[in-house]
Amino acid sequence: MTDLRADARSVLRRAAPATEHQRALRDRFVTHLDDHPDGAWRTCRPDHLTASTVVLSADGTHVLLTLHAKARRWFQLGGHLEPGDRTLAGAARREAVEESGIDVELDPVPVHLDEHAVPFCGPDAEAHHLDVRFVAVAADGARPAASDESLELRWWPVADLPNPDLAEPVALAVARVGARQGLADRGSR
Repeated sequence: MTDLRADARSVLRRAAPATEHQRALRDRFVTHLDDHPDGAWRTCRPDHLTASTVVLSADGTHVLLTLHAKARRWFQLGGHLEPGDRTLAGAARREAVEESGIDVELDPVPVHLDEHAVPFCGPDAEAHHLDVRFVAVAADGARPAASDESLELRWWPVADLPNPDLAEPVALAVARVGARQGLADRGSR
């Protein structure tokens, strides 16, 4: 467990957020981990880390989203860290593979951070997820299969998202992948 916490702190400290808000979240997440030895685990209340992945299609024009069974809203793939996870990026990749049934190539540098309340996280009360978001690219022609955590899994055009809260992380993911693969402008066409 300590290795994952140390990895998360290191990953977050090395991150170079693009905005002041993202820098403030990074600092908050690091402080949380510094102050709470169990801060990466869902047993830490009310705040704990989660890891998620914005999965883009091979051409960067679509994003794979899950209609979350409990929240009944469309989100990127992700979830809680588990004892077998050795790295934060590994946890994000594991969640993406488990929830989609497809293998993904994950960028190990976080693309976005988000803090949000989750009223259905555990039996005792509302929790706050400190979500570290990564980006991954699916293989061309990948065919996802929904897990039991999803009501549905679907490829959405990056310019036509069903949840406005996804606009910033998806745009940052497209820009990151586009800068590396020449896809930056394809999603807005």
